[in-house]
Amino acid sequence: MQDTSFSPLSLRAEELGCDRADNPVFRGVSFKLDPGEALVLRGDNGAGKTSLLRLVAGLLPLAEGVLQIKPEGADWQNTSASGHIAWQGHEDAHKQALSVSENLAFWARIHNRKTNIENTLERVGIAKLYSFQVGRLSAGQKRRLALARLLVQDQPLWLMDEPTAALDGKAAALCEALVADHLQAGGIALIATHSAFAPKGRVSALNLVAA
Repeated sequence: MQDTSFSPLSLRAEELGCDRADNPVFRGVSFKLDPGEALVLRGDNGAGKTSLLRLVAGLLPLAEGVLQIKPEGADWQNTSASGHIAWQGHEDAHKQALSVSENLAFWARIHNRKTNIENTLERVGIAKLYSFQVGRLSAGQKRRLALARLLVQDQPLWLMDEPTAALDGKAAALCEALVADHLQAGGIALIATHSAFAPKGRVSALNLVAA
């Protein structure tokens, strides 16, 4: 079980609708996540999996419905979870000219977190790459670094878009284990994937259908 400093968070969506370029992407999406729970988003290309992640992150406006968060000890609030997320998307968001450790140190500072970077890299299996320039890493190594970034950001809600892309079987199992640890620590996760992603814990699935 991982060490965390975040406060638990609940997330609730009721009848969400999303538009892109004035065209409907999806309608009527509802779900609720309490601490320790994850939701796996499935559906065909264009069904809106990434768009739903972006809605939750506050990067797209709601076309319909209500999105709420409930920080520990507070009431439900009508807002996105933008201040409580760690994002792993298709683009890894690494600074290519910086080293592996410098990238993680940057994200830890952004989120005002104290972390042992060497231990974090050991956990994701790339400790030997501590001083490597990120631009020299393979695609799989960059994805492992993206997992390390989730850990150093230390936020209650993980938004993950195809988290096992470019990962071999061993690394994909590591990704599932990290998500399971996050849930055990009281975090929540929203995961869009086409793969057979199955972390242990209280995990449900939602199949999105394009509008």
